[in-house]
Amino acid sequence: MCVGVPMKVIDINYPSGVAEAKGVKMEIGLQLMPENKIKIGDYVIVHVGFAIEKLDKKQADGVWKTLDKILRTMNKEEENA
Repeated sequence: MCVGVPMKVIDINYPSGVAEAKGVKMEIGLQLMPENKIKIGDYVIVHVGFAIEKLDKKQADGVWKTLDKILRTMNKEEENA
């Protein structure tokens, strides 16, 4: 299974940048996003280290809500195993 996670762009030095989610910062590739369409403060889906899609904060929050629920469920299953 492949998972892309929403992250907030906090620095840009095109074609790379730095994004943050849940206190974790990482360098990301921006080559798949048009340079004039991405700016600091934007939310992007990051997959294997590359920004692959832009989304708004509401969408990013919704994805994280779902991911958090999945992680909680997985943790409960591990505890019960």
